[in-house]
Amino acid sequence: MLTEHTRMEKMLSLEWLGQTIASACWIVSVFVYSNGALPSTAGDWLQLAAASSWMTANVATVLSIKR
Repeated sequence: MLTEHTRMEKMLSLEWLGQTIASACWIVSVFVYSNGALPSTAGDWLQLAAASSWMTANVATVLSIKR
């Protein structure tokens, strides 16, 4: 059960690490694809929003764990 885990245990779990690394790579790829500039197309902004939402959900999962 999720509430039995500490925040650190969750952050060190393979599932959380995998999703967080994947979302971070997705965020970075948006900027690499646009040569370090802000995204210029609606599609790029949607990609950035999706990746950022995924990262936010991962962080929120850890923060919601009660000690």
